[in-house]
Amino acid sequence: MRLLASTGIGRLTYTEAALPAIRPVSFRIREDDVLIPASRGSRLVRAVRGAVVAFQVDSYDGTARPGWSVTVVGPSRVITGGASEGPGACLIAVQLGLVRGWRTTLAIGTPDVAHLADGTPA
Repeated sequence: MRLLASTGIGRLTYTEAALPAIRPVSFRIREDDVLIPASRGSRLVRAVRGAVVAFQVDSYDGTARPGWSVTVVGPSRVITGGASEGPGACLIAVQLGLVRGWRTTLAIGTPDVAHLADGTPA
């Protein structure tokens, strides 16, 4: 959870017209939700409203290769009418359902994933 909240840009993964779509988005964490600002009536809002989506953040050092990634999978909903949204704006809330993460810590020449995708040690 600490890593999830440590950056302000992530990727929202959803289905649009029966195809996978990924969009970089700004976000913040509030209680049990990832909150993503959006425009009411946008294609993005129509695609994610009530759907199960994935949200992912990461950070990597391109030279030394250490890094981490956190993925959230959960239902989404659209929040309108909040004081922080302007006219025509809303928030996409992704519930923190399934939260998984991994960290790379090893140098080049050794296995570079410290944990497998399911979170177990490599």
